[in-house]
Parts: sequence; structure tokens; C-alpha cells
Amino acid sequence: METKRLNEILGSDFFTGVPDSQLKALCDYLMDHFNISDRHMIAANEGNCTAIAAGYHLATGKTPVVYLQNSGIGNIINPVASLLNDKVYAIPCIFVVGWRGEPGLHDEPQHVYQGEVTVKLLEDMDVATFVISKETTEAELTSKMNEFKILLNAGKSVAFVIRKGALTCDAKVSYKNGYEMKREEIIERIVSVTGEDPIISTTGKASRELFEIREKNGQSHKYDFLTVGSMGHSSSIALGIALNKPKTKIWCIDGDGAVLMHMGAMAVIGSNRPGNLVHVVINNGAHETVGGMPTVAEDINLVQIAQGCGYPRAVTVDCFEDLEAELEKAKAAKELTLIEVKCSIGARDDLGRPTTTARENKENFMKYLDTLS
Repeated sequence: METKRLNEILGSDFFTGVPDSQLKALCDYLMDHFNISDRHMIAANEGNCTAIAAGYHLATGKTPVVYLQNSGIGNIINPVASLLNDKVYAIPCIFVVGWRGEPGLHDEPQHVYQGEVTVKLLEDMDVATFVISKETTEAELTSKMNEFKILLNAGKSVAFVIRKGALTCDAKVSYKNGYEMKREEIIERIVSVTGEDPIISTTGKASRELFEIREKNGQSHKYDFLTVGSMGHSSSIALGIALNKPKTKIWCIDGDGAVLMHMGAMAVIGSNRPGNLVHVVINNGAHETVGGMPTVAEDINLVQIAQGCGYPRAVTVDCFEDLEAELEKAKAAKELTLIEVKCSIGARDDLGRPTTTARENKENFMKYLDTLS
């Protein structure tokens, strides 16, 4: 279905969300038609989107649209149940949900269980659900939307769950910034400095690149915990490890979208101040793994935020010479450090995926940690 027709049938004039590769056609349409504006806002996480949508309804009386990958359903449960629900404020909202891990289709391990429970979770939250596939006609969608309008007018929320390839868009949107360092080359520098120190890497292409760098170097994967799901939580995982392995240098390779999604983690890290933790944030100002739509990371000062959260040392770099110098300083230091690395948008077209399972990764990593103090 053409995304333009979907939006016309939904009948909303405000969209907010977190990008998803399954919804790339929708994301490209919104960026092409509205960019980032008072009609379209990319938020930090899916709960954030839901609250922004609630505010829009309170101010206008209109029904907003929130788009998200189904992995973000966990982030909307609280505001859906305790804010939107018709037993509380009765605020209507239309959710458009990309269905990763749909049963019967091959997908990455972090999407499998989420895919199994997607529709059930929505329905358990009293969100009426309709699945859109390639075969869904405009007449079918219009008919369902007319049914949903009755629910929306009663203060309930509804969801359209989007199967792979169900939406199309003619718009071709290109994303780039002015930085030169490539993320894979940045991670290569990190690996060269960390040696046998454990690394916790964030979800998306960063973990995929780390895995392939180890393969290319002929190194063991036991040093790395690849956080293939749970976006935004890698730094918290790293904190839990650092506090319990105080004599071992722990490195976290994070991304700007992930940091923004659960920025409160930085406050907890800064409060605990583990002297053995290095938090590297590779900032390209984009949700690149799911298409490249912008984050707000270009508009904020991560170094000042880290310092305000209690990080004793925080720096930003935008060239390899400075990166290598700061990595070496962090390796030798005995204080919590944040290194923001300004990065270009883009990755190799032939970038692979880990060939080990998530459980194998966990078990090998834990065995290695058990040898450390």
C-alpha cells in the first residue's frame, strides 16, 4: 500500500515516533513531506512519543499517530495503561507498529519472542489491532478505520501492525552529516587499544561491525557482549559488570540514539562513578541502523550532560588522531570517562551479522569474565 494513502485514511495531521526499518516507507514519506516540524517529531523513545502525542491531543482535541518498531512496545506500556487508557484520561492514539519477528518469517534473535507476542501485548492493553499486509486493500483499511473511529471517539487507542513489505513510498531520502570518521574504523581503533578488556556494544550495526572486526583480526569473540536488542541499555549492562569486576577495565561502545533512549542511565553511572568504566558514544546524529533518520544528538552537548551527571572526565573528538590519544588516556586512567566520537553516517553494503547465537555469546562472555577480577 502506498504510504500516502495510509496517511490519508488515518486522517491525522501529527506524527511522532522512533524510526524502524520495517516502517522505512512511512519514515521516508514523513521526512519528505514534513521533515522535522510541528507535524512530525522523532522522539527519544516510544514512551516519550506516547506522552508527546497525549500533549498534542490535550492541546488540539485531535488524534495523533505514534509509529514504532514492535520492540518499543515495552516502552509504551506504562503511558498506554496509566495515561491514555479510557479508565484514566481517555486519550485516543493511533499506533503504527512495524512487526519484526513475525511468526513464520526468519528474523534476528532479538526479534523472535517480541514478534510472537506483539499482537497479544497490544490487545492485552485494550488496544484494538489490525494487521496490514501487502494484500490489504484500501477498501479494507478504510472500513477498519471507520470501525476504529468509534473506539477513538470513546477515548480508546488502536494499532495498525505492519507486515514486512506492506508499505511503499516513492520518496528517496538521503541522510548525511559533515563528519569524516567511519564507525567501523572507529571501532577498529577501540579494539586495538582495549586488548583483552571486555567490551559491551550497543544494538545495531556497531555490534555487527565489532563482530566482523574480531573475525578479520582472528580474535576471540569472548571479549565482547553484543547487545543485539534492548536498545539504550548497553551502558547499564556495562555499569553492572564494572561494579562487580572493579579491577578490570570495562568498555561500552554506545550510540547516540541509544543514549538518548534511556539517558537516565548516565545519571546512575555518574552517581556510581566506577573508575574502571569507559563509555564511548559514537555520535552520527542518526538512527542509522533503521534507515538514517535524525536524532536530536546534534543539538545537545553530551560532554556537558556527562559532566552534569558526575562523569569526572568527558571529551569529544572528531578525528582519528584525537580519538587514539583519548582512548590511550582512558585506558591508563582510573576514573570514569566518556568519549564522544563524531562519526559519519553509513556502513558497508556487505556488512554481515554475528554467526554465533545470542546465548553462545553470553556463555562465552561469562566464562571470560569469570577469569577476571
